[in-house]
Amino acid sequence: MRENSLWRSEMKQNGVGHILRAAGHRGVLLGLLVALLGLAGCGSARPIKYYQLTSPVGSATVPESIHVSIIVRAFEANHLLREDRIVYGWGAQEVGTYENQRWTSPPVELLQEAIVRGLRSSGQFRSVSTARSANTGDFVLSGHLYEFNEVDGSTVVGRLAYDVRLHDRKTGATVWRTSYKHDEVSASKEVAAVVSAMDKNVQQSVQQLQAGLVEYFRGHPSN
Repeated sequence: MRENSLWRSEMKQNGVGHILRAAGHRGVLLGLLVALLGLAGCGSARPIKYYQLTSPVGSATVPESIHVSIIVRAFEANHLLREDRIVYGWGAQEVGTYENQRWTSPPVELLQEAIVRGLRSSGQFRSVSTARSANTGDFVLSGHLYEFNEVDGSTVVGRLAYDVRLHDRKTGATVWRTSYKHDEVSASKEVAAVVSAMDKNVQQSVQQLQAGLVEYFRGHPSN
């Protein structure tokens, strides 16, 4: 009887030990889970901010229209300028992208849209459209976008650089070329300020492009 009592006593003690050890393990696991959830909450993704360019404003007085139709293709560019992240850099070699500051469309598309809307709003051409929306046209405007990014230095600027080619669809020849490169100084280092500088830069480039096209077509009337 005494041996049975001792055996039951040992079993009770051992059972309590197992329960306590199990409870201890569960407590550790629960603590780890709470800690991981806390870290996940602290490291939650920041909201993404999107930026767009403003629409060009047409001229109040529209000169005599040039009777040509122009198709604007998306420019060639490196892969960074075919994505929506805002690109920044230092000097000529180091570049990076903002993770949570992005364009509403890749720069090649923003530039294409700005050119189409700018030339169209000028009222100086019979029609201006993208390659996606038109299959026919007298001329095709294409090019290469080299820079559409923030550049940090002694001052912060929005840098825009691209080449343009105008093709005659009848002959297949390149009849006109131009280039644009300009650094527009940003009011501050804030991304929103850099976007405003880039917006101004793009609008200036479209106006320059428009003036060059008008000059070419005035000197080379289409038959």
